Amino acid sequence: MISSTRQIASAAFGATQRRCIASTSRSSRAMPVIPDTTPASSSSFGVQNEPMRLLMLAKPGSGKGTLSGRLTSKYDIQFVSTGDMLREQIKAKTEVGQQAEGIVASGGLVPDELMIKLLGTSLESSSMKGKSWILDGFPRTLVQGERLDRYLGSTGQPLSLIVHLDVPDEIIMGRISDRWIHPGSGRIYNYSYNRPKVDGLDDVTGEPLVRRADDNPEIFARRLKSFYAQTAPLLEYYQSTAPSNLVSLSGKTSDEIWPQLESLVRSRFSSLKSKSETKRIVPEAVIRRAEREISRDHKDFYSSLVPIIPAAY
Repeated sequence: MISSTRQIASAAFGATQRRCIASTSRSSRAMPVIPDTTPASSSSFGVQNEPMRLLMLAKPGSGKGTLSGRLTSKYDIQFVSTGDMLREQIKAKTEVGQQAEGIVASGGLVPDELMIKLLGTSLESSSMKGKSWILDGFPRTLVQGERLDRYLGSTGQPLSLIVHLDVPDEIIMGRISDRWIHPGSGRIYNYSYNRPKVDGLDDVTGEPLVRRADDNPEIFARRLKSFYAQTAPLLEYYQSTAPSNLVSLSGKTSDEIWPQLESLVRSRFSSLKSKSETKRIVPEAVIRRAEREISRDHKDFYSSLVPIIPAAY
């Protein structure tokens, strides 16, 4: 099944390459030139003690979800997905959810103002105070980027890192035929570099994997063209407003990009802790207080004992 799908995709890609990829290639020449900052040189920007507030910009199929998942599974980082939040708000029948539900049901696009309000309910909650996070799903256009910056600036928590994942178009087009997902969790597998343990089945639940309806060369080529049209101005905006926070990481697979990304965030954010470190760390004051309480309890216990003298003695 996999090989036949790959053959179909290869043939379709050959047919669409001249029509669609040529146009995306022309668009790619209009993309701003972002310095390919290596992790070793990233320290020149200075280590930050504040939480990481990360936005990743990448073409569809670049591995953004995989890389975000690796960061959040290893480090104490929250994943803020506007799509997930929107679905949760609609399900919970909140004020924002009720406003969005009718728009989504009619096939419309949720207004930027409503998306900003939705973000506010999450980022300004007490559970997110002082937390590092990755923002996913917003912004996608220049106007959205400007509005997001104004909102984050007003709350005193502007973006501290913008990462652009630079993966060649031909690599993305070649890998989509191998991509399968677990619909219940959104876990993504790829038969080229991230195979499931058992072909066709999710590693965690054992449930069947499926292909996304838009994972075909014709549709994907259009999505790439749309990405270039929308994201080139957004990257130019961040390059002009926050050049030291915009970093481009290049590679053909997530495994190639992951060491660069991990080294970058660790070198930039000294306060970022792995989840294992977070579990191990106990404040010294807490340890000392516990020791004093244990010592006091032992003394109280022994002092409460009354000598027992045998009656015949």
